[in-house]
Amino acid sequence: MKLGLFLPLAGDPTRLRDTVATAATVGERTGFHSLWFAEHVALFDTPASRYPYSPDGSFPLTGEVGIVEPFVAISFAAALTTRIRLGTGICLVPQRPPLYTAKQVADCDVLSGGRLDFGVGIGWLREEFEALGVPFADRAARCREYLAAMRTLWTDPVSRYEGRLVRVPPLRMFPKPIQKPHPPIVFGGESDAALRRVADLGQGWYGFNLLPDEAAARIAALDALLARRGRRPESVAVSVSPYFKPARDAAALGAYAEAGVDQVIYLVGLRGAETVRAEIEALAAELMPAAARLGPGPRRRG
Repeated sequence: MKLGLFLPLAGDPTRLRDTVATAATVGERTGFHSLWFAEHVALFDTPASRYPYSPDGSFPLTGEVGIVEPFVAISFAAALTTRIRLGTGICLVPQRPPLYTAKQVADCDVLSGGRLDFGVGIGWLREEFEALGVPFADRAARCREYLAAMRTLWTDPVSRYEGRLVRVPPLRMFPKPIQKPHPPIVFGGESDAALRRVADLGQGWYGFNLLPDEAAARIAALDALLARRGRRPESVAVSVSPYFKPARDAAALGAYAEAGVDQVIYLVGLRGAETVRAEIEALAAELMPAAARLGPGPRRRG
């Protein structure tokens, strides 16, 4: 079982540098497999959009909290580390110009030595889309087309793409990513539509705010979709975060493994640089021995 860290980059903006540096270096030293960074360009005081991961639909961070752009954070963390994988958790693909995003993904993969996981999703905050001048209603279709365009930018010497929502004229974009054919595309989202995107396009799934039994149900649905497409379960790596749910102990870790989870990702750093070191070290002390004892889950046992 692999263990990861999710860092939303909240807190005092004068200490965000210390928070990222500590999470990256301490996470690597204590054996965590990955470190993931959130994305929001802007937050709103009273959004009408409902946050999908809280009971009342409210977002847990205020509009005054800064969220550092994830590729900037990844570049900074990559310079301080050599082994820990670094992920966007998640990149709001349909909000972004696809050529710029493809370039950032490739360059971060190069500068990190092939350690990037490209976590992607379609977003939930309508107000953010509107502020960026991007239609909210077609975000799922936009995400699929943008990723298709990115794949040619990452893999073809001369790239081109013709879609309904994006056109890439014949052009050259270098450097290409170190990981071949490209960094793993890890879809976030727990809906049936999100799982279809994983089955169609993904190398990974990142389930959020799920207890072990909830993860097991979604993994079973995902594996059924993969089978219909002629894909094996092990072709998609499964990561799950309990987020705020009470599943941060060794017993829950074993339950996640039996559910078919390959990596459990834990939220850290909400209280900033002052506590992130202690949080990570405490998680490592409690969970690393249990993770090392766990064998492959049922999806890997075949």
